[in-house]
Amino acid sequence: MALLAVIGAVGASLFSLMLHARYTSETLVLVDQPSIPEDFVKSIVNGDLNRRLASMKEQILSRTRLQHTIEQFGLYKEDIGRVPMEQLVERLRKSITVTPLIPTPGTQSRELPGFTVSVVDESAQVAQKICTEITAIFMQQNLQIRQNQAENTTQFLSKQLEEAKAKLDERDALLAEFKRRYAGSLPEDQQSNMNLLTGMNPQLEAVTQALNRAEQEKAFTESVLNQQLVTWKASRQGLNPETQKDKLAALESQLAALQTRYTDDYPDVIKAKNDVLQMKKIQEDAASGKNDPGGQTAETSGVEPAQIQQLRAQLRQTDLTIKQKMKEQEQVHNQIKELQARLQSSPMVEQQYKGLTRDYQTAFEMYTDLLKKQSQSEMATDLERRQQGEQFRVLDPPSLPQKPSFPNRPLFALGGLGGGLFLGLALAYGMELQNAVLRNERDVELLLGLPALALIPELQQMKESGGEFKIAAEKESFRDHKLRVGA
Repeated sequence: MALLAVIGAVGASLFSLMLHARYTSETLVLVDQPSIPEDFVKSIVNGDLNRRLASMKEQILSRTRLQHTIEQFGLYKEDIGRVPMEQLVERLRKSITVTPLIPTPGTQSRELPGFTVSVVDESAQVAQKICTEITAIFMQQNLQIRQNQAENTTQFLSKQLEEAKAKLDERDALLAEFKRRYAGSLPEDQQSNMNLLTGMNPQLEAVTQALNRAEQEKAFTESVLNQQLVTWKASRQGLNPETQKDKLAALESQLAALQTRYTDDYPDVIKAKNDVLQMKKIQEDAASGKNDPGGQTAETSGVEPAQIQQLRAQLRQTDLTIKQKMKEQEQVHNQIKELQARLQSSPMVEQQYKGLTRDYQTAFEMYTDLLKKQSQSEMATDLERRQQGEQFRVLDPPSLPQKPSFPNRPLFALGGLGGGLFLGLALAYGMELQNAVLRNERDVELLLGLPALALIPELQQMKESGGEFKIAAEKESFRDHKLRVGA
C-alpha cells in the first residue's frame, strides 16, 4: 500500500510536469445604476440584465467575432490550416467564461450586481489581451444595445403617435359634423329645449290673443267704415227725411233684434249701434242744414270725408298688424314643431352621440397616453446618448497571471497519492480474499459449518531446564480442557 501510494504521487507529479501550462486572466465588471433617479426619467430599456447579458454573450461568442479575435491575436498558429476553423473557434469559446455575480443575501435589490470574465490560454499575455478585448466588447455592446433599443422604442412610439393623432382628428371631425347636423338636438340641449318649449306656449297664446284683438278691431273698423260709407253715399244720393226716418227705424229694429240674441260686445250688435248712431247724426246734420263753403254738403262732394279716410288708414294699419301677428303665430308654431321634433329625436341622437363620444374619448386617451410615453422615451433616449443610464464599469482590469492556473502540481501529487493508496488498499483486500489459511476457531466453523469441540494449542520445544515438566503440565491442562468440553 505504501509503495503504491508513493508511486502514484511521484507519477502524478511527473505527469503534471509534462502538461502544458495554462494561465487564467480574470476581470470583474460591475453594473452601475443610472445617475438620474427613475422617479424623474424612467428607463425604457429592458431591465432584465440576466437575459440581456445572455444575449450579449451569444453575440460576442459568435463564430464571426471569435474568428476575428483569433486572427487579431494570431492564436493557434500551429493548428491553422490543418484544423478546421470551427474547431479553433470552439476551443476559444470554451476558454472564455462569463459568470454573473449573485446578489448579496439580505439586500432588497434583485438586480444583477455584475459579472466576471475569465480567459484561459497557454500564454499569460495573450490571456490578458483576450480578456481585455472581450470585456471591451461587452461594454461597447451594452451601450449599443441600450441606445438602439431606446431609439427603436422612440421611433415606434412616434409612429404610433402619428396614427393615434390621425384617428383622433378623424373622430373629432365626425363629432363636429354630428354636432353641426344635430345642433339643438344633442343631449346637453334637451333641458334647454324643454324650457324653450315651455316658454313658447305663453308666447303663442299671447300672439293668438293679439291676433284675435286685431281681427275684432278690424271687424269693428270695417263696420264703422261701412256705416260711414252708407251714410256718405246716402247723403250724396239725396235721401229725404222720410227715407232717413225709415232707414233709422229699420236699423233700430235690427239692433233690437240683435240685442235679444247677443250681448252688447258682439260685433254685429256693435255695428248695428254704430249704424243707428250714424243715421241719427245724418238726420241731425240734415235738420241743422250744414253746408260747405260752396253751398254743397261734404257728404255730397266727390271726396270722402276725413273720418272715412281715417277709418280706411286705421283699417290698413289693422291689416298690417294682423299680417304681422299671423306671421309671428306661424313662426311660433314652427318653433314649437321644431322643438317637439328635437325632443322626439333626442333618444336616437343621444345614442349616436354617445357612440361617437365614446370613440372620441378612447382615441383621445390613447393619444394622450402615447404622447406621454413618447415624451418619456425621448428623455430616456437622450439619457442613453449622454451615457448617463445603466453602464458597465470595470472594477478590476484584466489581470496578468504570474503562475499557471493549470496544472496544479501539488493537487496532482495529492491526487496521485490518494489514487496509489486506494489502489494499494484494493490490492491488499483482494489478496486477503484469495488466502485460504485458517487462523482461528471462527474460520474453521465458517469453513466446515460445524462447532469446534476442542483446540490444540501450539507446542514448542523448551530448551531451558524444566522444559519437560512444562510440557507435561500443558498436556495435563489440555486433558482437563478436553474433559470440560466433552462434558
